[in-house]
Amino acid sequence: MLRKSLLLCLFLAFWFAGGTSVFAQSPSVPVIKLPQLQKYLQSPSDTTYIINLWATWCKPCVEEIPHFEALQKQYAGKPVKVLLVSLDFAKDLDKKVIPFVQKRQLKSTVLLLDEPDYNSWIDAFDPAWSGALPATLFLNNAKQQRFFVEKPLTPALLQEYLSTKFSL
Repeated sequence: MLRKSLLLCLFLAFWFAGGTSVFAQSPSVPVIKLPQLQKYLQSPSDTTYIINLWATWCKPCVEEIPHFEALQKQYAGKPVKVLLVSLDFAKDLDKKVIPFVQKRQLKSTVLLLDEPDYNSWIDAFDPAWSGALPATLFLNNAKQQRFFVEKPLTPALLQEYLSTKFSL
């Protein structure tokens, strides 16, 4: 009895102290369909959305994610929102995407788009998009601003696009 009480006390102390072990919460990565993503694509708000399409298996995608994380931090408190939209298979959420997010301690919103028929939705981002990754959509519907780029982005390019195309 004393042993169970001691274990319970240790568990509770660790839990309330914010320990990071097997008891720590996994990051939330919602699996969504296109209609849920379209709320951002069609949002009438004056928020500039930077929607990066990536996958854990895409080396240039993985290399540019820290740039988006830095951007999210730089514009914290301003009407700018970074969305990292994974195009990994939904079946890989627990074994690839969530561990990826945990390992890199991503703070931006991460979503997994579960739409395996790419030809049915890539035009929603840009009719000229070939489907190659990485790809990024910069969007502010209130200001009628939209810019799509289908290549890896450097911090300098991100800043250039935001300052010249969106006056941020």
